[in-house]
Parts: sequence; structure tokens; C-alpha cells
Amino acid sequence: MYEKSFPNKRYQHTLHFLQKHISKNESILDLGVKNPFTQLMEQDGYKVKNTTGEDLDVDLSSVINSNTDVVTAFEIFEHLLAPLHILSNIKADKLVASIPLRLWFSSAYRSKTDKWDRHYHEFEDWQFDWLLEKAGWEIQDRQKWTNPVKKIGIRPLLRLFTPRYYIVYATRKQ
Repeated sequence: MYEKSFPNKRYQHTLHFLQKHISKNESILDLGVKNPFTQLMEQDGYKVKNTTGEDLDVDLSSVINSNTDVVTAFEIFEHLLAPLHILSNIKADKLVASIPLRLWFSSAYRSKTDKWDRHYHEFEDWQFDWLLEKAGWEIQDRQKWTNPVKKIGIRPLLRLFTPRYYIVYATRKQ
């Protein structure tokens, strides 16, 4: 993972946003297998447990059986066919989640070699907000940022000012 393109900017933004909203004494269930960002969270003092690679569209047991304070989901929901199910079943009262935004000048990402590395959804911000609202979450804070690439062309130029990532901090509606 990330042999040639470690996402430093995305990780910096994500960690700063997490630090802004989640205290280090709160336990975290991070949706997705352990990855380089999990290690950054742990190095920063967070107590993190990851899911184990199960298909989160059909196996919700890790979320249903979790008793953590917070669920994080960093670039996970775009891979699911039905993210409403997992979002509705989270027992934690806090959620920090990020997604790549749909880019009008680029088609949805799809790896031809890894069936888990495909985007079924690429949301616009309002669509993700609506999904969270329907699942019983209230957004407390949100942020967007760009993802410029060091290439020449029209699309790289558009990436300089078109937001690519969207992150939210949400709490469970009472």
C-alpha cells in the first residue's frame, strides 16, 4: 500500500481534524484493516481497534459488537454498496469519516486487479451529508481540501483548486 505515493497531505489534514474533535482517552473502532494511518493514530496516542477485512456491506458484527466511544472511517464508505446499513448500526456516539469527493472531470476509481480497491460511490458533499442524516447522525464540523498532483495537464490543473476530500465529525442524534 502506498509504495510510490504516500498521502502525506491527506494524513496531515485527517490527523489534525481527529485531534480537534476526539480526545486520546476515547477508544476508536477504525473501519478497515490496519493501515499506515492506523499506525499514525496509535503513535499520536489514540487507542485504535480495526475491523479485520470482512465485507462491511454484509457483515456488520464488528460494528454491532463494538463498545468503543468513536468510530472512524477514512475513505471507506465509497467502497461499500450500501453504507447506510453500517452507519445506522454504529453504537458509538461519535463518528469521524472522510470520503473522496466526486470529481466532475474524472470517472470513479476502479482497480482492475483488486476487487476491494474500487469506488462504488463517489459522493458530492451534500449526498454524504444526507446519508449521515438518514442514518441518524448530526454533523458538528466539516472540512474539505484539495489534492494537487505533480503532473502537467488539464486535470492536474483542476486538482489545484477543486476539493478532493471531505471529512466530517458527527454525533449520534438523541
